[in-house]
Amino acid sequence: MLRLADLHTHYGLSHVLQGVNLTVGAGEVVGLFGRNGVGKTTLIKTVAGWVTPSSGSVEFDGAPIAGLSPDAICRRGIGLVPEDRRIFPGLTVEENLELGAMQVPRRGRAETRRKLDAIYARFPRLGERRAQLGTTLSGGEQQMLAMARVLVGEPRLLLIDEPSEGLAPKIADEVFALIESMRGDGIPVVLVEQNVRRALDVVTRFYALERGQIVFEGSAGRGPDRDGLMHVLAI
Repeated sequence: MLRLADLHTHYGLSHVLQGVNLTVGAGEVVGLFGRNGVGKTTLIKTVAGWVTPSSGSVEFDGAPIAGLSPDAICRRGIGLVPEDRRIFPGLTVEENLELGAMQVPRRGRAETRRKLDAIYARFPRLGERRAQLGTTLSGGEQQMLAMARVLVGEPRLLLIDEPSEGLAPKIADEVFALIESMRGDGIPVVLVEQNVRRALDVVTRFYALERGQIVFEGSAGRGPDRDGLMHVLAI
């Protein structure tokens, strides 16, 4: 579904991504781990079109997308849940979700209503608060709203940046359970997460990033790979 080959990205003179190679298969949840400032967020923003790569290739479902605008990449089926969640101020929960539904062109009002009802069934807390302003929700509820807003647009690939950041452990567990359910639905996910030990229970494979380069990769189901990752990250 996703293939990065020799990907380089700069912020001015700062060479952030330095020849990254990465793949995500259909139905996989792939973890992207590393210390702060090594390029994880830059990587997924490059995939989503928020940052333009300097060189290299990004292919989604076999088609090149590097350099396309964020809205063009979104319409192709890549959804991004950013670390800061970006809940629209002044809009209710339902209005935030309706904006997410606009990712699907030519969807009728009745179909949008059915999709919203399905989202409320999956996120019952949001259904209870559909008329509440999105920015007045708790941190965990805002994270759920950010994820639901992307899901209502029926993404074919989901990029999630630090979903447990600032959440209480119990709420973070709920968020990880939602990500695991996406794997059950067959939605491929790239997950950036600092809580590596908890994330390893959700992902199928992982990559470790250091100074803009992939320095280790492995399977979450293999003990030696997990031990190797902890050694690389010095956890």
